[in-house]
Amino acid sequence: MAAATSIELAAEGAKNPKVFEFLKRPAGNLLINGKWVAAKSGKTFEVENPANEQVLAVVAEGDKEDVDEAVKAARKAFEEGPWPRLSPHARTRILLKLADLIQHNADELAELVSLEGGKPIAEAQGEVAASAAQFIYYAGWVSKIYGETNPSAPEMFNYTLREPVGVCGQITPWNGPAAVVAMKWAPALACGNTVVLKPAEQTPLTALRMGELALEAGIPEGVVNIITGFGETAGAAIASHPDIDKVAFTGSTAVGKEIVKASAGNLKRVSLELGGKSPNIIFADADMEAAVRGSAAGIFANQGEVCCAASRMFVQEKIYERFADGLVDFASKIRLGNPFSASTTMGPLVSKEQHERVLGYLKAGKQEGAQARIGGDRGPQERGYFVQPTVFTEVHNSMKIAREEIFGPVAAVIRFKDENDAVLQGNDTTYGLAAAVWTRDISRAHAVARRLRAGTVWINCFMAMDPISPFGGYKQAGFGREMGKEALELYTQVKSVFVKL
Repeated sequence: MAAATSIELAAEGAKNPKVFEFLKRPAGNLLINGKWVAAKSGKTFEVENPANEQVLAVVAEGDKEDVDEAVKAARKAFEEGPWPRLSPHARTRILLKLADLIQHNADELAELVSLEGGKPIAEAQGEVAASAAQFIYYAGWVSKIYGETNPSAPEMFNYTLREPVGVCGQITPWNGPAAVVAMKWAPALACGNTVVLKPAEQTPLTALRMGELALEAGIPEGVVNIITGFGETAGAAIASHPDIDKVAFTGSTAVGKEIVKASAGNLKRVSLELGGKSPNIIFADADMEAAVRGSAAGIFANQGEVCCAASRMFVQEKIYERFADGLVDFASKIRLGNPFSASTTMGPLVSKEQHERVLGYLKAGKQEGAQARIGGDRGPQERGYFVQPTVFTEVHNSMKIAREEIFGPVAAVIRFKDENDAVLQGNDTTYGLAAAVWTRDISRAHAVARRLRAGTVWINCFMAMDPISPFGGYKQAGFGREMGKEALELYTQVKSVFVKL
């Protein structure tokens, strides 16, 4: 993919020989109808290692023509191929085989996640494990997608069938190149659909390798198709395509709105997991050590590039300074560096564009009067898109850094007076993806959880997730739920059948 002589330099820190084998494969391949093909235009683009700004790989730049071919393949596989017609047990075995292959190749996949996304290797390993768990969970659902027999008149037999939607376009972000692909593929495939995936242009390599594993697992040709490219071309073509039945998107709210508009042509189904500005509420009676540790993980994990990050930290007045001091102390111990180094606890942001964007928010925070108690600038590294972990205090909920999604390691610490004040400020946002409450008063915890307008609320923890539990947003954080049995609603439709006896 990249020039062989430069791969070792670009993939600095990687150790798995399979990674280097993968990066040395021919450049520019898309997965269409079970085959790896070049983009029809012949165009390619470079994938960069954000830790050292070196080119890792060159991949195909797919566009509308390639999407058309992928959709044709997916449509044929859905209408004529074996996948929707396999026995539930056969489809279960294939999904479990894919999970096994992900686990068997976990070290390689984790290194790819770190190389293209900047995530520290330990976090990348956790992401890959979570990806396998998605396929294991949904493999168990294949044989449990039931219809119903309805009460009816004596001369009529009425029942329902729950059937796959059809061809599903899926557009995934760069902050979870393995996890979000699995969150999209697993329920779609479990229900018998076919897929056209466009991974983020910053992090396509993990998805391409997962595509290889999908073929190895025995998923038939045309069932999984992968078009690497850019949102303005390949992504837009998926969103507006007249022969795609459903689009699932994870990314920014602004792009999500464009996808809704583009989907109107054939009224395709849409599910969106969008931005967040999650309130993280710490009451005075909270376990301070646990609250600091959990809140810090909530904003600094994955460099803060998390849709549900604990970016707004509402702290009760009487413990404000104590909590802020604890958070600053935690941030002071974070070590920026190469994601493969044992001493590194935070890697680079994913790209130059994201780096400049986060630096712009740091500048805006200072201009509005917030105090950067620690951080507030780029990292000290000569190369790479590093940003210092930052804690802003004296933040008001009206400030830009408290209103807009930064997607970086930037905590805004805001005072609140009482329970009602915390809820009102916490809900004062256009988003509603997640929230957290830290308190020893379990009655208050439940009461506040009910009042918070968010799709997920954590109590005395942060960012706990499980394939069993649904995840999605309120308000402009999107609609539809991924994970859990609720995701099956996204990828099935109900048919009523009446039989005259």
